Amino acid sequence: MTLMMVATALGWVGAVAGLVAYAMVSRGRWNADSLAFQGTNMVAGVTLLTVAATNGVWPSVAANIAAILIGMNAVATVLRAKKRPARNAPGLTVVEGTAQDRTEPAGQPAAPPHGVLASPRSSAGTPGVGHRVYAEAA
Repeated sequence: MTLMMVATALGWVGAVAGLVAYAMVSRGRWNADSLAFQGTNMVAGVTLLTVAATNGVWPSVAANIAAILIGMNAVATVLRAKKRPARNAPGLTVVEGTAQDRTEPAGQPAAPPHGVLASPRSSAGTPGVGHRVYAEAA
């Protein structure tokens, strides 16, 4: 088996890997920021770089080096995001209240405070059940 045969076989592996990654993202099976997509693209880049270097196709070598570096940067970004502590993640704030929390002029229902849903009233006009609203922290 010659070096050219090995390079050709690697070229086919790289071409198939690149097409699989593209198809998986296009069909919504993988996300562009997934480790599977980025890893598959880097494997394709390394194998195609090997073929290009073996054949002396230097523009393709440069393009594959750029693709590998972009993939490495994306993998590092994904890994940093996974290591980020949960305390930095947005949380939920509980806002509670009932119709009894506010005074209403006779015959006019008061508008609920901003961000709070109005509580239902019974047929007799008495305050209904309290409510709970979740607001995402900014």
